Amino acid sequence: MPGGRGDCGPEGCTIDWLASERIEVDDDPVAFQKLATDAGWGDGLPLVPPTESRVREHVAASGRFPDEVLALVPPRNGRGTVEKVAVNAVMAGAPPAAMPLLCSGVEAMADPQLNLFALNTTTCSVVPGLLVNGPVRHALDLPFEAGCFGGAAGPAPAIGRALRLLMRNVGGQVVDVSSKSVFGQPARVTGIVVGEWEERSPWAPLSVRRGIAPDTDALTVHGCTGTVDIADIVADTGRDLLEIVAKSLAFMGTNAFIGSHHGAEIVVCLAPPWADMIAATYPDVEDVQERLHAWAALPVDWWPAPHRERAEANGRVDEHGLVHLVESPQHMLVAVNGGLGGLHAFALHSFGPTRAVTRVIR
Repeated sequence: MPGGRGDCGPEGCTIDWLASERIEVDDDPVAFQKLATDAGWGDGLPLVPPTESRVREHVAASGRFPDEVLALVPPRNGRGTVEKVAVNAVMAGAPPAAMPLLCSGVEAMADPQLNLFALNTTTCSVVPGLLVNGPVRHALDLPFEAGCFGGAAGPAPAIGRALRLLMRNVGGQVVDVSSKSVFGQPARVTGIVVGEWEERSPWAPLSVRRGIAPDTDALTVHGCTGTVDIADIVADTGRDLLEIVAKSLAFMGTNAFIGSHHGAEIVVCLAPPWADMIAATYPDVEDVQERLHAWAALPVDWWPAPHRERAEANGRVDEHGLVHLVESPQHMLVAVNGGLGGLHAFALHSFGPTRAVTRVIR
């Protein structure tokens, strides 16, 4: 694999490549697929051979030095360098232009708040997902309209897959060895990379609400256990609709109900027609979060006796006998994307001791 150092300036980077260990293979997808599968580098899908020229192109597009360490990737604490991101991006089929997003995503995942070691080793199906804001959504053709979580053609699955290959090949995430996820999920192959439809949102973009300047390329990484579709065809007011959405979030078997409050957050994605209806009643998104928190709760007597006793001991039961899904309104993150057909919202639950991290894309 290539490695090197050089100088970066306004015009880009000039890299002096240093000799490093290479593995010579035929630049043939079938031959490389066999080699990669035998070596344990792959995920079962076809891989693009990471030739030196391809890796160089990706590193150059990052605007960083090849040996810059972005993170120590758990559980193995492998050195997640720019070069290694590039190698896995090439294999996944991600375009060179995605390298700044990928590098910043790896840096965000290294934030202790996300708790990447737990995400990579837990028995849960959780996976870090990226919600993207700013002009980069258009530059990379990231999906944020109909089919944005799967089905819309574009580079998002390959970008997400690059991060998953990095977890495998640098972090050492091996199924049933270092990764104890009982079921896994499709996003453990293709990842989750989705934009917010800022232009159709009645509220400020998610990244702006989390402290990033407007019109700035940014990403929020959130530990996602999967996706939950929420549907309704009856509600004709924002209040009623938001109540349906909120109460649909609270189901007994989700991880956020386990133990005491441990920081679990929920991302709620609203399609533009539903966002408009809700905003007509709740023009401030903070009020939306407050209602989501208040209504996403279950009566403690719904649980069997041992669970009720545990909930009481963990301080989860309020004065009304309710167990709230998350600790506070701030633990409900709201984004706007999806198609204009309405009728649906999307929820991204999390497994517990992890908090979303938002970063500017360098």
